[in-house]
Amino acid sequence: MPSKRRRFSAFVKILFSLTLVCGLLVAGSYYVLTTFEPIDTTPPPEPGCRLDLADSRYTMEGAQAMSAATVSGVAFSRDLPRDAVTVAYATVWQESAFHNVEYGDRDSLGLFQQRPSQEWGDPEEILDPVYSSRSFYEKLVEVDDWRSIPVFEAAQAVQHSADGYAYDQHEPLSKQMAEVFTGGLGPAMTCWYDAETVEVLRTGDADVAGAEEEMARVFGTGPADLPAAGDQGPRTGDLGWAMTLWAVAHAQEYGLTSVAYGDQQWHVSDGVDGAADWSTNKGTDTGGRVVVE
Repeated sequence: MPSKRRRFSAFVKILFSLTLVCGLLVAGSYYVLTTFEPIDTTPPPEPGCRLDLADSRYTMEGAQAMSAATVSGVAFSRDLPRDAVTVAYATVWQESAFHNVEYGDRDSLGLFQQRPSQEWGDPEEILDPVYSSRSFYEKLVEVDDWRSIPVFEAAQAVQHSADGYAYDQHEPLSKQMAEVFTGGLGPAMTCWYDAETVEVLRTGDADVAGAEEEMARVFGTGPADLPAAGDQGPRTGDLGWAMTLWAVAHAQEYGLTSVAYGDQQWHVSDGVDGAADWSTNKGTDTGGRVVVE
């Protein structure tokens, strides 16, 4: 039978071994926690665009932002006040939610759900956001006192829809969006994409000429012909920033990876950890030009 001393000695050895093992586990855990970065299991955000409104943020799909930028841009080509963009936005929210759809009630088509049978144009023309926006503004400015009557009344005077009051619900957001897309808040819109799209854009060739040509068609003037500092610009808003945001919204379509204006620059990204936010290029200024790459 083992003596008490031997039993005690064995117990001490076991206790010492357990203490040593526990100490090693604690030390190892501390080393891992302080040496290696934790694995981030947060999924990247879904591709989209964000508007930094005057008092909040609003997220849109990329296609919606493209449509909104174009509808606003066409107002610049006619030198219309921002109020016209608000009326157009309220109309598009109700009619198509900024999706350029190829269907609708009866023969209605496009952003504004215009009908070929009502002499709005051929289907191909109506499905061109530039053409359909221009057609809407042409009708809007023919409405008596369109700026002084409620937004829904102005929209209904153009659209002649079954429920004209439905446009009223979209007025608050439309006003804030118009302030963003007409350039009133500067770099207040950004977009991001999934990792695969980002890689394609970064490794591909940007169609800079195509983007600049389309900007000229939308805005009625190209990015190389912006008003000089101090010159009278269009009533609609800040043309430089409006063009800049249009380019960001259409970056995927034209393979753009960078858009810059003044000392602000946007880079294509997946939006993780604020990567889609605008950055300030200290000591660098585009000299009043919109630069797309």
